[in-house]
Amino acid sequence: MANAMTLLNKVTATNAGWGALMLRVPIGIIFAAHGAQKLFGWFGGYGLAGTGGWMESIGLAPGVLMAFLAGAAEFFGGIALILGVLTRPAAAVLAITMLVAIFAVHFENGLFMSNNGYEFGLALMAASVSLAFSGAGRASVDAVLARMH
Repeated sequence: MANAMTLLNKVTATNAGWGALMLRVPIGIIFAAHGAQKLFGWFGGYGLAGTGGWMESIGLAPGVLMAFLAGAAEFFGGIALILGVLTRPAAAVLAITMLVAIFAVHFENGLFMSNNGYEFGLALMAASVSLAFSGAGRASVDAVLARMH
């Protein structure tokens, strides 16, 4: 039990102040919305079947599984960022998800979004890496959990 508490303390610890909140919330909203498109077809998305078919067509197979993994990482990771709960692991998973998106989908198109490039994915990845290093900041569930132990 002591090892589990030590791990929880390390995961929830943060030296970040209020600035992390300003990064977490908008990035979390973006990720959660994109995940909802993939998982549920919300916000004009194609859901698991449609997203899975597209993923299969670009070589990410099995497509529905890949759509589920990406959608779940984005949706639940985004919710975790918004709340500031388990921010470090959520942000790390989101950074890896963006790295895959950059190289599987966008890299060959160059940097700019106007050409379906990787600039947006790179910005999301940078924000995620920042949060993985800094933690959730003061206004977070993680901060409350860290103070409790």
